[in-house]
Amino acid sequence: MTATDAHGTIDAVWRIESAKIIATLARITDDVGLAEELAQDALVAALEQWPETGVPANPGAWLTAIAKRRAIDHFRRAKVLERKQRELGFEAEAPHRDLEPDDVDDDLLRLIFTACHPALSTPGRVALTLRLVGGLTTAEIARAFLVPEPTVAQRIVRAKRTLAWKRVRFEVPSGEELSPRLASVLEVIYLIFNEGYSATAGDDWMRPALCEDALRLGRILTGLAPNEPEVHGLVALMELQASRSRARVGRSGEPILLLDQNRARWDQLLIRRGLAALQRAERLSPLQGTRSARQGRSRPGPYTVQAAIAACHARAATAEDTDWVRIAALYEALVHLNPSPVVELNRAVAVSMAFGPAAGLALVDALADEPSLAGYHLLPAVRGDLLARLGRSGQAAAEFQRAAELTRNARERTVLLDRERNCRAEGDR
Repeated sequence: MTATDAHGTIDAVWRIESAKIIATLARITDDVGLAEELAQDALVAALEQWPETGVPANPGAWLTAIAKRRAIDHFRRAKVLERKQRELGFEAEAPHRDLEPDDVDDDLLRLIFTACHPALSTPGRVALTLRLVGGLTTAEIARAFLVPEPTVAQRIVRAKRTLAWKRVRFEVPSGEELSPRLASVLEVIYLIFNEGYSATAGDDWMRPALCEDALRLGRILTGLAPNEPEVHGLVALMELQASRSRARVGRSGEPILLLDQNRARWDQLLIRRGLAALQRAERLSPLQGTRSARQGRSRPGPYTVQAAIAACHARAATAEDTDWVRIAALYEALVHLNPSPVVELNRAVAVSMAFGPAAGLALVDALADEPSLAGYHLLPAVRGDLLARLGRSGQAAAEFQRAAELTRNARERTVLLDRERNCRAEGDR
């Protein structure tokens, strides 16, 4: 095996195994930062040895065993070897012994909850999760979010220091702590997905690699927490939204909005996976009005409701077939579950499609003075669309111009300016 082949194999193995290795080491050391350092040491050992010796039969176990030996060396230097050796047991003496799947799963779940701990800032949680669980390098995270590499590095360092300073335990929370902690995990995964699905800044409308990373994290989580309905709800939502990816971008990279998309290009495999995940979520927490819901079982959370909305689009063969009345009702339910001005704005769009643009415009105008939407480009963009549908072209053009000034995405700005020009041309007729 050439050095180039070995390095390519090591890179692929690291992507697959790094989260499991770090998770195992974090349980042993109770220090996420140290766990990553030890795993990196094992990676260096692989880069030095595998080109000469070949890739071992179980590369993940090999890397874990080397990292555990490094842990012993570390604790020996720290004069706590005896206590830690009891925890390590004899595993370090068997470099090719298979890891127990249950142990790996438990450790990986602990790592996800630790990386997404609410004590960390949102950017810190995102960066640390992509680094530890997603296996991305600092440079890859920086490129994905269009921020300088030192900024990402600082976020990761600060996140590790915060976990150590606050003595965050490497554990899966239970009881009353589980719900808010799980909500934090799901929020981080969905933030990663959304940045890939609709990039907030830069020249590209989408960054598919981020969507794929979020989907991979979500799918891992469904295997680790199969009885949590919102985990399945989030995966359903991401699968269904990702199914439209190929139809959302034109040949030149320009955005194509939902109603204009060629639905033949929607990925039917992802749609089937999304609908299956939604079924699992609804079995665990049925939607209101179903038989299970009437029997008193828990109601769905916001991700499951959003997935049900996405399913309405996925099931419609054409844009005209979309059940907008049901979508509007689901948004009404979502407002009660997760009240926010952004959800209200989305509900206004659904209401406009179900009951006419005037009904939607009334809801949008009620949000005009909402402080949190002051710099949100989609507020004037939606208002411009509704005004255009009502034939008020001049007012619509002004709203599209305002939206174009607010957005930080170059592709989206182009679309909005095109709509502004079309409205002004319409008004001049």
